[in-house]
Amino acid sequence: MGARKRNRAEERKQEQKAIVSARLNNCPSSPRKMRLVADMIRGIEVNRALDLLKHSTKEASKNMEKLVMSAVSNWQLKNENVRLEDNKLIVKEISVNQGRTLKRIKPAPQGRAYRIRKRSNHVTVILGNKETENAHITTTENQNTK
Repeated sequence: MGARKRNRAEERKQEQKAIVSARLNNCPSSPRKMRLVADMIRGIEVNRALDLLKHSTKEASKNMEKLVMSAVSNWQLKNENVRLEDNKLIVKEISVNQGRTLKRIKPAPQGRAYRIRKRSNHVTVILGNKETENAHITTTENQNTK
């Protein structure tokens, strides 16, 4: 392995240490409804995002709140000596993908049948520090100007 490749691999490892994620598979709500909730908390500080989810009237916000809490607990396991209040932890990325679709039949008039699609989704939440995000942006800008 060359020096440049090794240095880039070390940088990538350092970036991965600052990033923590959680994943929810086969959540029984449509991806469209879950994306509304995901857009609400994307890029927001974790404590504020949890407050928004707790007081939201959407059904999908309950599952999203559990997922964000899981990501926060994963972060706490990774960073044992650091307090959550002292750190500027934000919801860095959040993605909602379509999961499996259950197909059911509903009786219809005159012997017909209507198909009902019960959709599900997969949600991934990635948390990161606000300082590391800003530092990464400035280093990228410096590399682009050279």
